[in-house]
Amino acid sequence: MRAMKTSSSSRPQASALASMAAAARGKTTLADHVTSVLAQQIRSGEFAPDARLPSEMELTERFSVSRTVIREAISRLKSEGLVGSRRGSGTVVLPVTQATPFRLDLNMDDGRDSIQAVLRVIELRRGVEGEMAALAAQRRTRAQNLAIQQALQAIDAAAAAGRDGVQEDFAFHAAISNASHNPLYTSLVQFLSQFLHAAIRVSRMNEARSNEFVQQVRAEHAALAQAINDGNAEAARAAALRHMEQSALRLQAADKAFWASAEGQAAARDLARVRSGG
Repeated sequence: MRAMKTSSSSRPQASALASMAAAARGKTTLADHVTSVLAQQIRSGEFAPDARLPSEMELTERFSVSRTVIREAISRLKSEGLVGSRRGSGTVVLPVTQATPFRLDLNMDDGRDSIQAVLRVIELRRGVEGEMAALAAQRRTRAQNLAIQQALQAIDAAAAAGRDGVQEDFAFHAAISNASHNPLYTSLVQFLSQFLHAAIRVSRMNEARSNEFVQQVRAEHAALAQAINDGNAEAARAAALRHMEQSALRLQAADKAFWASAEGQAAARDLARVRSGG
């Protein structure tokens, strides 16, 4: 087994103390910060591959937290593929060549940061939605095309009934992913589903404050559905990209009043729960 590289990790790190201070202010949990500090130390090489992590007792003393917090942090590091358990060795750092699960790493403490988080997801979605829509226009079956058109109608029905339309909006994009006939797109949309629900909710809650925004979104969805119905891949790609770009612009138009409102605060809590895995 390779030894852990010599460093100042034998005493509480300044970053760890700063993290604890932030947690004490209620911005994040102690488990969040312990996980972040240990992950950074592993990725920077402070803990060499195959090296054993300090014991639970050592880590509780180093971070001045309970064993419950340390266990939660170790569990998260395992889920990220950074550490693993070995008989007789305890928890060890896994080699960097081992595949690491994909995750969305978001850091949001207030409304402004919440906006940035959603904008990042919109950027991520932009290329995915564009190509997915183009493939759907080329490959969709009659039944899948009907499902897309019905999903579009369901969004209108939700709005007419006074609902936020989040589930219906997500179902519309999910129907397009199915029509692409590429299971990887469908898997990606499913993987992103928890965060996408929160991101769509923020967008729709903000858009609902302006009738002009509501009409813009409806027109963008209709253009996308029509292009897929027509089998026009280029038009479908362009419509999806425009929808993502306009979504970002509408979100950036959200002001402090939105984030101070009950709707804005609820949206920020949704995003925070997704970030923490809650």
